[in-house]
Amino acid sequence: MTKTMQLEVVSAETEIFSGQAAHVLVNGLLGELGIYPGHTQLLTALKPGSVRLIKPDGSEEMLYISGGILEVQPDLITLLADTAIRAADLDEMAALEAKQRVEHALTEKQADIDYAKATAELAQAVAQLQVIAKLKRRATGKR
Repeated sequence: MTKTMQLEVVSAETEIFSGQAAHVLVNGLLGELGIYPGHTQLLTALKPGSVRLIKPDGSEEMLYISGGILEVQPDLITLLADTAIRAADLDEMAALEAKQRVEHALTEKQADIDYAKATAELAQAVAQLQVIAKLKRRATGKR
């Protein structure tokens, strides 16, 4: 029997995943983290990007988060995110438009722009596009 751990992924709007996982891959502020059953306790901030969860049967699910907090206990992982979306539900055109809009605003150096907010929006749009690209590569069998 494969060792598993309980995974809870919760956004401000809803619980997006609750179930067993064999391992989980997330993007921490200092790089990618791989969490397996029995992992040492951990509390860390996460940056926008993908969350890959491998289920006990070997199937994989990919989510997008806008950033958040990850808490790891020996048998429980809790991921709290402002926004969490299943990768298959991301809108590529909306992400491209958001990226282009923010890039335009930054290059035009508009006086009324909030640079911190614009930079955060750009990071989220780019992260969504990266998750979409990973999902497409996975669907075509390319890694």
